[in-house]
Amino acid sequence: MAVSTAQATATVDIMIPVYNEERALPGCVEVLHAFLSEQFPFDWSIVVVDNASTDSTLEVAWDLAQKYERVRVHHLDRKGRGLALRESWGSSEASVVVYMDVDLSTGLDGLLPLVAPLLNGHSDLAIGSRLAPGSRTVRGPRRELVSRAYNALIRLTHGAKFSDAQCGFKAARTEVVRPLLGQARDEAWFFDTELLLLAEHNGLRVHEVPVDWIEDVDSRVDVVGTAIDDIKGLIRVARAKANGTARVNGLPQRPQPRAIHPDAVLSRSEGGLSWQVLSFAVIGVLSTLANLALYGIFRLWWPVLVANLVALIITTLFNTEANRRFTFTARNTARGKTHLQGFVVFGLYYAFTSAALLILPAVSPDPPRALELVVLLGSSALGTVGRFFLLRSWVFRRDNRKDQA
Repeated sequence: MAVSTAQATATVDIMIPVYNEERALPGCVEVLHAFLSEQFPFDWSIVVVDNASTDSTLEVAWDLAQKYERVRVHHLDRKGRGLALRESWGSSEASVVVYMDVDLSTGLDGLLPLVAPLLNGHSDLAIGSRLAPGSRTVRGPRRELVSRAYNALIRLTHGAKFSDAQCGFKAARTEVVRPLLGQARDEAWFFDTELLLLAEHNGLRVHEVPVDWIEDVDSRVDVVGTAIDDIKGLIRVARAKANGTARVNGLPQRPQPRAIHPDAVLSRSEGGLSWQVLSFAVIGVLSTLANLALYGIFRLWWPVLVANLVALIITTLFNTEANRRFTFTARNTARGKTHLQGFVVFGLYYAFTSAALLILPAVSPDPPRALELVVLLGSSALGTVGRFFLLRSWVFRRDNRKDQA
């Protein structure tokens, strides 16, 4: 994979998706053209992507292309921002493709920091973020709440590292984004989120730029309808991750990190069996203590099996994620698939600990609460040993083999 691009040959296509934007388009192109001409150091073009406008937007776009040499028009017969970006980015011959909203809500001083790490090969995609440290936004409380809630939902359900999925200010290396475009299915507003989730899932590096952003209240977004479609999209992508169809073929492979200094003394990023046992034991102790505490609290209201089930569900999620990150250092594994397998192991663990609690009354009729906790502690300890071997030999088996290769 090439990791550098000479400034003289670097080209950047900046797409402006528009739908019924006859009023906003002229000012957008005028401001953007002036900024690029005066301050942008790379070869650039502006591409107005008209996706089935019903007003005079297309005519306005052609007039602007006649007025400005570096402005082109790409017309589509169907509506959809995702469709507009898929078609325009996919057909571009530039080194890097960008898109920004026609209202220019995002400050243009973020453009060079957005594309620079892509042109030198450091990153694969870049996004402007209104939620990253250092960003400054001016917007109403309703949109602020919706944006933060949606991005929190993405991080909760997919473990995403990026902070802002839907800021209309993104860029990608063309050779990298083309395979992703073929995999992304959404043609509307969820397209941005899907593209980023696919990129992270396939090990691509996403660069984030804090931006200044001012809300334009003349928006074409149906907030409620978009929110429903986004939730459906998150479920669809999670399903694709779990069944393996979210893996994209043909992506350039980034080489593994290696020391530059010839005399560097390197540490191991992954531990052997001894580290795995130690890490798993620490996490196991914390999980067991948390499970006992939760069980003791839940038994104040619920029967034995219900209290045990709810306590185990909560602690199993923590346990599996902690072991994924620290014990088996498998951060690049599919989170959804890992937790599904973790719950299979949990089912066996739950059956074992529950059986111990059910057998207890046969041995000691009407056992005291303290004895219940002792039996639960013992069965949890034995179950934890079995859990370690199942995680190591099944859930994270592929990753262990890669580490040993």
